Amino acid sequence: MNEREDPSSSRQRGEIKSVGKSGQISLGKRYAGKMFSVRHQPDGSLLLTAVAMVPESQLWTLREPDRGAIVRGMTWAASAPPSETDLDDLSAKASRLPDSEHSEHSEHSKHSKHSGKTPQPRRSRPSRAGAK
Repeated sequence: MNEREDPSSSRQRGEIKSVGKSGQISLGKRYAGKMFSVRHQPDGSLLLTAVAMVPESQLWTLREPDRGAIVRGMTWAASAPPSETDLDDLSAKASRLPDSEHSEHSEHSKHSKHSGKTPQPRRSRPSRAGAK
């Protein structure tokens, strides 16, 4: 049974809360750490609405065309079974990259050879210009 169906829930029966000397009111532990929008109504009542805050640096994930690209990528990832990477094929693709991109891979490979480690493929970052 959820809160809306439970007649004894605080939403159904209402509560009386007292504002302390510091101007604060306690809503209970279930709301601890949550953020709320407070709207002052013309009749003097307050309307509290739970909200989620998004850092400005992540707002692009909610705007088109990036949001659509993320949704398409997540949909693809959910339906595409994982498979082992063919390192020879990946290396061949990297060698066909334009010179500017290829030189970055070459620099990475040079450092890896000196350290005795196998070079790892670079992960690409999501484009802010949007995917097609």
